[in-house]
Amino acid sequence: MGKLIWLDIDTPFPPVEQALPEGLLAAGAELSLTRLEQAYRRGIFPWFNEGDPVLWWSPNPRMVLACAEFKISRSLGKRLRQMARDEHTPAASIRITLDMAMADVITACAGPRATQHGTWISSHIKAAYLAWHEAGAVHSVETWINGELAGGLYGVSLGGFFFGESMFSRANDASKLALAYLTRFLARHGVHHIDCQQQTGHLASLGAQPIAREQFLAILKTALNQPAPPWKQGQLLSTGELAPVA
Repeated sequence: MGKLIWLDIDTPFPPVEQALPEGLLAAGAELSLTRLEQAYRRGIFPWFNEGDPVLWWSPNPRMVLACAEFKISRSLGKRLRQMARDEHTPAASIRITLDMAMADVITACAGPRATQHGTWISSHIKAAYLAWHEAGAVHSVETWINGELAGGLYGVSLGGFFFGESMFSRANDASKLALAYLTRFLARHGVHHIDCQQQTGHLASLGAQPIAREQFLAILKTALNQPAPPWKQGQLLSTGELAPVA
């Protein structure tokens, strides 16, 4: 059975196999960009409440969504087809963009939700991931309905792998639309998996499945040696292409 390791600023991460049964691996250190990248490349992520020390996790099993296995309901499919027909016309009421409103997306993701008390996306987390966004590793996907931000998600991109962090929705299916377009963009550029971190019924309904940590790390190792997608601001199209924002 593992034991919790306390990290000082210069302490390296222990092997993920030393994580406690619930996935908690270590505590301490800080959310510098160097430490964050070290963590994600090892399949480790931070998750803690405001006021607590940084807690680092590597759960087993790990929830992962294969882009090719994203589940599209009948109603969502109908909406996606309508969007594809309209996306090049002035009549399009829904548009999906990339990296156009990262600060707004993470703020919305940190907002209160009916299903939970509080949020793990503290001011400390927000500052760290916005800095990582400026450095080019964190990206947002936005759903706009009639010009208003209605939903979206953000996550970390390293090599050919995407780590999903959080989603939000202010309108029916708004976050699912963002995820649908993201999976197409990623698949178009050779990224086949999205890390969803921990198991939930909602993620399972979208096609994510729990896999053994060892399998997750093998997928991650291969993907990290692949090139990253061409992230930049723009409008995501139904084909997975990225077009300039009109």
